[in-house]
Amino acid sequence: MRKPRSVDNLELDFGSWESTSTFPGNVDIAVSRSTGGVGTVAWLRGALGLQGDDTPFPWQEELLTSLRSGVVPRALDVPTGLGKTAVMAIWLVARAMGAPVPRRLVYVVDRRAVVDQATEVAAGLRSYVEHNQTIKRALGLKRRPLPISTLRGQYVDNREWLEDPAAPAIAVGTVDMVGSRLLFEGYGVSRKMRPYHAGLLSCDTLVVLDEAHLVPPFEKLIEAIADDRAAFGPRDEAVRALIPSFRLLSLSATGRIRPGEGSVTLSEKDLQNVVVRRRLNARKRLVLLPCTDAKELPELLAAKAWELSGEGRDPVRCIVFCKRRKDAESAATAVRNLAKKAKGPVHSELFVGARRVFERQCLAVWLERHGFIAGSAVELDRPAFLFATSAGEVGVDLDADHMVSDLVEWERMVQRLGRVNRRGAGEAKVVVFSVTDPDGRTAARKQPDDRSKKEAEAAHEYERMRVLRKPLTRLPRAEGGRDASPGAIRELKLRAGTDEDLTVLLDAATTPPPLRPALSRALVDAWSMTSLEQHTGRPEIAPWLRGWEEKERSQTRVVWRAHLPVHADGRDPTTREAVEFFEAAPPHLSEVLETETLWVVDWLTARALAVQTATRPAERSSTSVAEDNPTGGQARLHDDHIA
Repeated sequence: MRKPRSVDNLELDFGSWESTSTFPGNVDIAVSRSTGGVGTVAWLRGALGLQGDDTPFPWQEELLTSLRSGVVPRALDVPTGLGKTAVMAIWLVARAMGAPVPRRLVYVVDRRAVVDQATEVAAGLRSYVEHNQTIKRALGLKRRPLPISTLRGQYVDNREWLEDPAAPAIAVGTVDMVGSRLLFEGYGVSRKMRPYHAGLLSCDTLVVLDEAHLVPPFEKLIEAIADDRAAFGPRDEAVRALIPSFRLLSLSATGRIRPGEGSVTLSEKDLQNVVVRRRLNARKRLVLLPCTDAKELPELLAAKAWELSGEGRDPVRCIVFCKRRKDAESAATAVRNLAKKAKGPVHSELFVGARRVFERQCLAVWLERHGFIAGSAVELDRPAFLFATSAGEVGVDLDADHMVSDLVEWERMVQRLGRVNRRGAGEAKVVVFSVTDPDGRTAARKQPDDRSKKEAEAAHEYERMRVLRKPLTRLPRAEGGRDASPGAIRELKLRAGTDEDLTVLLDAATTPPPLRPALSRALVDAWSMTSLEQHTGRPEIAPWLRGWEEKERSQTRVVWRAHLPVHADGRDPTTREAVEFFEAAPPHLSEVLETETLWVVDWLTARALAVQTATRPAERSSTSVAEDNPTGGQARLHDDHIA
């Protein structure tokens, strides 16, 4: 049986635990549900997976004390790397102690990879409860395990959380999965079942919104439902008082949550904690370099990453962040070419969005095998490079030795900086490239009325880069660069609380929240009429989940199937046959890939051309090809070329 990785105070690693008599917290603790002291600490240590002399962080004990008194803070604002995902374990212990907190915890995050990691945490808690009968009895689970429903692996959309409304349960999902169910529009849920999903989600539920800065409209939606029970609950006050509460706890590491909003933050006790202090002061020397041509950015990123690996000689882990997927792919290709030229093999992988569950599981295995998960003791025999887009910025417990990145908005830079030297044991080098187009600088000097459309766009991009650079230049100087440690970033945020100019500077470099529509009782009533297939007063729910986006890109879902409703003799299925087939075997969440329509069109075009090339008879003459394609351009597809 594998043992958990070594931990410094807290880095949840439930996914690596298996059934074992030495499982942390395995010993039953004889303690009343209403008592605290040693029993409370022991249960919390067991749920967090702490070993030896490790103790919970002070903020974790503070949160448990708050929950036990029935008070759910509005927000948790602690720097990255200090175990925010521990909220699940803290809620579980509070429930076992008899705290008046919601019996269902719904963990929401807007990144599929983070859903995967949160799933491992939930599965670890389930295993912990199974090995501690005292806690299992206290939770009222009796003979059944802790219900878990997620978007990953064996728990994918299993609806365990629906089976027994009286049992505590953990559900993990994305904004779209949870938000659509809450507003009676559950994606993939039949109209008959939608009221059940909405009813259970909105009662006796604690919504934990991780990385809340990613989806301000959704956060405001949950706040409206939680804070205005009179508007959205039963009109009769006596009946309304009978319905269990619906609460929200927002998590963020970017400092976007303002002080005084009922949030839990680091206290003086936390700052005196040895582990907290080491992670806050983790050495990260940041250097800001210019890039005069955006087309050269991938090559510059690759060259600097290769340099940080000692040109392939040093077995280090280097993460390369790119705003665009194409840049990440190009940078990865460039590093592989450098390695090929140097005749030195390297490890490399892409961490991008728009992947199915299967690909995400394969990526998780690769990350662990190559030591990119915090606390890993993997020894490399060659350099390892991870090329990531925004998919790798949040939630996932990534940890690299060095980092190369392009310049993005402030809250995203804070997250990226949290993916290097996470434990504070090394000395990370961070290189950030800022695209500074000379044409943009020239255009910016002109009066707005004197600029052409192209010059106006170039000037806007130049000014945007200038604004994004400013927060980095406000970090303390350190050894020829800037101190990008979590402690330095925290101090910058604290200074902004009393420095209005600094507040304006940080706000200007932060992504503005999109506009969003207000929620009303009339809208909720219209959405709740699920028996009506069409309703003129029932709008699409997307703006309430994500707001109105200026450049909203259409999404397409792709499902890979080995078996489709096609007759053996090649006849097309009838409409009835196709409908019956997909009713019997509907697309499952585990086999669906959702991505931008533009990517799907490009892929299908390339796929069709490949099929055409592979199926064109070799003996066809050049004359017949010319007849098919008289203009010499892209060849036509025939019916027998379409699969």
